[in-house]
Amino acid sequence: MTWTQLDVVGPPSREDHTWTVDGDGRLAYLFGGRDGATVYDDLWTYDLESDGWTRLDVPPGPEARFGHEAAWVEGVGLVIFAGQAGSRFFDDLWAFSPGTGTWRLLSAGGDVPVARYGTCASVGPDGRLWISHGFTADGSRFADTRAYDFAAEAWADETPDGAAPVERCLHGCWWTDAGELTLYAGQTTGVTALGDRWLLSRGGWSQVDGALPPERNLYARARLDGATLVFGGQAPDGGYLGDLWLLVDGEADAVALEAVAPAPPGRAGAEMVRDGVRGRVLLFGGRDGQGTRADVWELAGGVVTGR
Repeated sequence: MTWTQLDVVGPPSREDHTWTVDGDGRLAYLFGGRDGATVYDDLWTYDLESDGWTRLDVPPGPEARFGHEAAWVEGVGLVIFAGQAGSRFFDDLWAFSPGTGTWRLLSAGGDVPVARYGTCASVGPDGRLWISHGFTADGSRFADTRAYDFAAEAWADETPDGAAPVERCLHGCWWTDAGELTLYAGQTTGVTALGDRWLLSRGGWSQVDGALPPERNLYARARLDGATLVFGGQAPDGGYLGDLWLLVDGEADAVALEAVAPAPPGRAGAEMVRDGVRGRVLLFGGRDGQGTRADVWELAGGVVTGR
C-alpha cells in the first residue's frame, strides 16, 4: 500500500467533522467540525472522480457543531445526528437532499436519545440508524443503544440486558457483513483511550478477545469488504498515532498494516472515506501537536483494493 498527499484545496483546517460518501459513490459530503473555538456549519462535496472540493451554498440547516455523526441513507440523503457546540449538546436529526439542495429537520418520536457528543452511528441491515454510547452536558457518559426508523420517524431503545461496553465516547461503530454491530475503542471517565472491541448480535453484547491495536480514541476508519480499516487517533498518553490496522469480520486478532512512506503525520479527529470505484481510501483533516489540518491523503494498493 502507498500513501500519497493530494494537491487539493478545500475546507479550512478542522477536526471532529464528518465525511460521508453518497449512494452512487461519486461524492463525499463533509459537514461541520471545529478548529479550536471556531465551530463550523458548512457543507462541502468532494468529487471522487476529479479530486476537487466544492462548498455548497444551501439554505440553513443544522446549527454549527462538532462530534456529530453522519450516514448516507438511501431515499433520504445525508443524515446528521447529535453533536456539540460550546456548552450546547444536540439530539436533533437532519437530512440533506441533493435533489432539492435543502436540509430537512426530521421528526423524532419514541425513545429519543439524550443529547450527546462523541456517539457512534451506522445504518443497520434493517435500514434503521443505530447509535450507541456518547457523552453529554453534565459530564455523563452513556452505554445505551438506540435505533431510528425513518418510516415511523421514531427512536426505539435497543439497549440489551447483560454485559455491555463501558460508558464511553469518541469511539466508532459499524455493521459487519454478517449483521453484527461492532463497537471499538474510545474514551471513558478517567481513561484517555480504550482498546476493547464488542459485538452486538442476537440481542446481546459480547466482547471480542483477541490481539487488538494499542488503545485510542477519535481514530479515523473506513469500511472495506469484510473488514474495517483504522488509522491513528489519540493515544493514552495524549500523543497522536499514525498507524494502520485492519479489523476483519469474524477474526479476533487485528492485523497491523504497513504502507510506503511518506505517510500522513499522526493525528486524531480525522475522517476517512472509501472510494470503491478507484480502489482507494482518502483521509482528510484532524488534529496533531501543531493544530488542526486540512490535508488530503490517498491510500491505495494492498487490502484497500482487495489484494
